[in-house]
Amino acid sequence: MPATLAILTRRLATTLALLALTLATPRVATAQLADTKALTAGAVKAILAHAEAAAKTNGWNLSIAVTDAAGDLLGFIKLDNASTGSVQISLGKARTAARFGRPTKVYADRVLNDTLTFLSIEGLVTLQGGLPIVVGGRVIGAVGVSGATSTQDEQVGAAAIAAVIRP
Repeated sequence: MPATLAILTRRLATTLALLALTLATPRVATAQLADTKALTAGAVKAILAHAEAAAKTNGWNLSIAVTDAAGDLLGFIKLDNASTGSVQISLGKARTAARFGRPTKVYADRVLNDTLTFLSIEGLVTLQGGLPIVVGGRVIGAVGVSGATSTQDEQVGAAAIAAVIRP
């Protein structure tokens, strides 16, 4: 009988230890993940093709950059005779539009009309011609165009986005 009692005591102790371990072990949290859209390589190529066609139709020598939502470059084209400076400007416009979620014209207008404080923000390009690509209320990328007037740059970017991205 004492041997049976010892076995039962050990089993009870083991069960209690396992129960305590189970209660003390942190539960795996169930993460809530968001479903987000992203630009595909095909979409980037299409945006660049539409932008190039709009530029050529108007005789504008442009640089055109497409970024993801973080402002990282996904695609780029520098048309023949586009200025060397337009390369960095187009990428800066796209990055600004992606990272700040607004057209770069917003910042250009603010600098022209009421405040120079935006000029102190690192990486913010305050020239019209950068547009965020918004799907379902979320920025999924951006287009930056440089080489013509700022209004013309934005016109090309808007036409390219409208041709590929459906609201």
